[in-house]
Amino acid sequence: MTMSKSPAEIFGYSFPDIRETQLLIVGGGPAGLSAALQALKLGLKVTLVESGLELGGQLVKQTHKFFGSSLERAGTRGFRIAQELIKELTPFKGSGQLEVYLSTTAIAVYPERIVLLSQLSGKVFPIKPKAMIIATGAQERMLPFPNNDLPGIYGAGGIQTLMNQYGVKPGKRALIVGAGNIGLIVAYQLLQAGVEVIAILEAMDRIGGWWVHAAKVRRYGVPILLKHTISRAIGKEKVEGAVIAEITPDGLKDKYQVECDLIGISVGLTPTVDLLRQANVKMKYVAFMGGFVPLRDREMRTSQSWIWVAGDSAGIEEASTAMIEGQIASTSVAKWLGYISEEEAKREIDQLWARLGYLREAEVSSKVRKGLEEVLVTWGG
Repeated sequence: MTMSKSPAEIFGYSFPDIRETQLLIVGGGPAGLSAALQALKLGLKVTLVESGLELGGQLVKQTHKFFGSSLERAGTRGFRIAQELIKELTPFKGSGQLEVYLSTTAIAVYPERIVLLSQLSGKVFPIKPKAMIIATGAQERMLPFPNNDLPGIYGAGGIQTLMNQYGVKPGKRALIVGAGNIGLIVAYQLLQAGVEVIAILEAMDRIGGWWVHAAKVRRYGVPILLKHTISRAIGKEKVEGAVIAEITPDGLKDKYQVECDLIGISVGLTPTVDLLRQANVKMKYVAFMGGFVPLRDREMRTSQSWIWVAGDSAGIEEASTAMIEGQIASTSVAKWLGYISEEEAKREIDQLWARLGYLREAEVSSKVRKGLEEVLVTWGG
C-alpha cells in the first residue's frame, strides 16, 4: 500500500514527540550492520532498527566459512562475522552515537519523511531521519504441492533457525528441494547434525549453487537429482514421506516414493520491499534478482533522494556483497550530509565497487550481473 496521505489525515492528529536521527537503518543483518559501522566511522549518528530478538540477521544461522578476500572476512564463519560486527559497533553505542532498537519493525513510511516503528512490547512511535537505508533482506519462497502444510515441512531458513540458533534437530531423515547455495549448505549442516539426507532435488538441469558446497554433500554420498522435484508429501498428522517426480517435456512423472520425516524447501528468495513500495520508490520486476527490486544508482540511492537500499532488499545475492553494498550506501549518505567530500566518497565507492566486481566474477553470479544492467540508473539533479 502506498502511503500518499500524512499521519494527520489518516489518524486525525499529528504524532507527538517525533524522534529525530541523522541516519535510520532498517534491518540489522549483514547489509545493515555493515552500513551502520561505515556510517559511524564517518561521524554520523545512527539509529539501527531490527525486527528480530538480536542483531545479525541470516549471519547468525550461517556456520559455513565465507569466500572472497580478507576484506570480506573470508575464511570466517557467518555467525562469527555477526559477532565481530556487533563487537565493532559496541563502542559507538556507549558514546551515544548509535541507538539500537531490537524487536522493532518499521511498519510505515510517510511523505514527511516520518517512519513509524512498532515494538514487540506493543509500543508504536514515529522517527524522522534525514536519510534512511533500507536493508530488510528477503523472504523465502515456498513451493505449491499437495500436503505442503504438514508439520515437518520447512523453508531452508527455518531449518537453519532450529538447528543453528536453538540447537533443535528438526528430523531424522530429510529430503531437500533445491540445489542452490542455501539448499546445499542446509543439506550439509543437516548431515553434520547427524540427520540422514536421502536426496537433493533440483528442477533445473544443473546445480545452481557453488560447486564447493555441492562437493561437500556428494562426499557424504547424497544424490543430487537434476530435473526432479517433489510431487506431493505423504502423511496425515505429520510428514511420513514424499513422492519424487521427474520433470519431463510432457510434465511431471512420478518415479520414487521415499520415507522421510523432514522436507526442506529451498527454491529461492524474494526481496522484502514493502517499505520501498510505501515510500513510492521506483521499482522494476527483474527475475534475475528475485522479483520486484528498487531502481538505484551506483551509490545505492533510490528514486526518493533520502532513501538508499542495500542487501537482499536490493536484489538476491550473497551476504558478502550485501555488506559491501551497505558500506557504499553509508558512504553516499555521508557525502550527502556533508561529512565527506565528493572526492573522498568517489574514491571509497570506486574501491568498494572493485571488490563487488571481484565477488561477482563467478559463473553463478552471471544472473546478478545481467540483473544489474536493468536496475542501475543515473538520477537527474
